[in-house]
Amino acid sequence: MHKLGSRNFLILPVLAGFAALFGFSACNSSKSHTNSMEASVVKGYSEIVYATYSDALLSALDLKKQVTAFLDNPGEQTLSAAQKAWITARMYYGQTEVFRFYDGPVDNGETGVEGLLNAWPLDEVYVDYVEGNQNAGIINDLNTYPTITRDLLVGLNEKGGEENISCGYHAIEFMLWGQDVHADSPGKRPFSDFIPGNTFTDRRRTYLTLTTDLLIEHLTQLADAWKPGVENNYAAQFLRSEPKVALQKILTGMGVLSKVEMAGERMFTAYDNASQEDEQSCFSDNTKADLMNNIGGILNVFYGTYVRYDKSNIQVQGIDDLLKADNEKLYVATDSLLKKCNNDIQNIAQPFDMAITAADKRPQVMEAILSVQQVGEQMSIIASTLGLTINVNSAE
Repeated sequence: MHKLGSRNFLILPVLAGFAALFGFSACNSSKSHTNSMEASVVKGYSEIVYATYSDALLSALDLKKQVTAFLDNPGEQTLSAAQKAWITARMYYGQTEVFRFYDGPVDNGETGVEGLLNAWPLDEVYVDYVEGNQNAGIINDLNTYPTITRDLLVGLNEKGGEENISCGYHAIEFMLWGQDVHADSPGKRPFSDFIPGNTFTDRRRTYLTLTTDLLIEHLTQLADAWKPGVENNYAAQFLRSEPKVALQKILTGMGVLSKVEMAGERMFTAYDNASQEDEQSCFSDNTKADLMNNIGGILNVFYGTYVRYDKSNIQVQGIDDLLKADNEKLYVATDSLLKKCNNDIQNIAQPFDMAITAADKRPQVMEAILSVQQVGEQMSIIASTLGLTINVNSAE
């Protein structure tokens, strides 16, 4: 979720003595990092950011292709292909979320597009019909919204409430899957909802087309902001900044994503309420994959590695290289924690909405929550060791 503070939210108490257990502090640093190594890590990070946003864009373009094929020939197979393309697109976007929380292009207070891309939870009744109310939503409200346009959808996003979401990944998800009222499966929207020739199916077709186009528009904006060799775009400014300033942003993104966003908002809130309405990708039952991709983005930045959309590999200097040069003990502990966290998330039962409600599945969710929270705290320890200060307790 891109905004915090208005929903019930609890950060679990930090495990006492975690930092003391490993004996880490700023004064334990055995040797200082050279400015060139820090600059190399910052440059490598910038390369991974651009590659990941570029791949998110490529996967969205493929989603557009499959959505177009579905609308050209509505059927079970074409709908399934569009759904699979959405899941792939989510995989790449999920790995970009570690690039948030430091007022960068995605979540800048004035120009950021995160809320237009990834806002959730989406109130279904704001967009389209739901069980028990066939006339709900923008799509069915001809009087208020006689014409569905790009600007209308942008203007209505979060208008009157943060769950009034009209565009982005989760709006597309709802369009493709429909409301999930099934205990053992995702939503089952019929392909007939998009057969042309009816006023409301035609409006639904327009809605799906425009939200997909907006996704591409906003991802293009992010990829352009990080494109290398462009004078005065965000990447150029980022690389011109002092390496320690950039490192502070990098570690803030890693720490806040893990502790506040993942452990808190995306996992503990849903766990505590045992409610499907509090999971992120509730229509498609893709929430567990979202979490795996989020931690995957943190791993990419820490190890300086990334597997691209075309299956090629990027390998640059990462945070791990700074730690190996300065505090091997801290590197080993962080490496172990990240591997445990990744494993704990994989051990969550699928689908996530069953894992947070079934008594025999909930312990695995809590174990993952604690691991992800510890990752966030570990980023604070790493920052301190590098002579930096970050706040991993707030996404504001």
